[in-house]
Amino acid sequence: MKTLLVEDTVQLSKALSTVLRRNGHVVDCAFDGEEALEFIRQYDYDVIILDVMMPKKDGFEVLSIMRGEGNATPVIMLTARSSVDDKIQGLDLGADDYLAKPFSTEELLARLRALARRKPNLEDDTLTYGDLHLDRSSCKLYCGERSTTLMNKEMSILVLLMESQGNIVSQDTISKSAWDVDAYSTSENVWVFISYLRKKMESIGSKTSIKSVRYRGYYLECTDD
Repeated sequence: MKTLLVEDTVQLSKALSTVLRRNGHVVDCAFDGEEALEFIRQYDYDVIILDVMMPKKDGFEVLSIMRGEGNATPVIMLTARSSVDDKIQGLDLGADDYLAKPFSTEELLARLRALARRKPNLEDDTLTYGDLHLDRSSCKLYCGERSTTLMNKEMSILVLLMESQGNIVSQDTISKSAWDVDAYSTSENVWVFISYLRKKMESIGSKTSIKSVRYRGYYLECTDD
């Protein structure tokens, strides 16, 4: 797995990169936000481990810029900030996971393995439901000529919903598919990413919507006006 580690504390960066390399990762290290963006723009990574509090550009700025440029590489944010508001900010900007310091290297490695397992199956690159077309190879969701880029968890969730063809998908099924390990997911997390998908579908003018059934789950519905 090719990994970009963005951490401004040199000692922690050395320790983490050593652990990652011993566990089969090819690691590049960046020590501030601007250097991180240079790496991200030049190289393709399987995952980015991104510290929040850094010089020049913080992790939130880096994440916002890379997502704005259409980069959908999975991101795990590392931070000493553990408040709900900070976690929500990171998730709103497109983070795939969030790990508060201090953390165990075993947990970080487990979350990296979970991200690797969630890579979409590209045997059939395109899924269609209603007026939506999902290109899994590019992580693009289309409605007519308009499109939007989906993040990793958004892709996992929408693939389930589109493959169900209007049938209800339980929250438990969504959790296991998008998070792999139940402990990493909550009903609030599922709801947050459903909200992201709804906004993105609206932004491209889709008449397809995500409906919820209390205590049961979610499904897609296409309305023709």
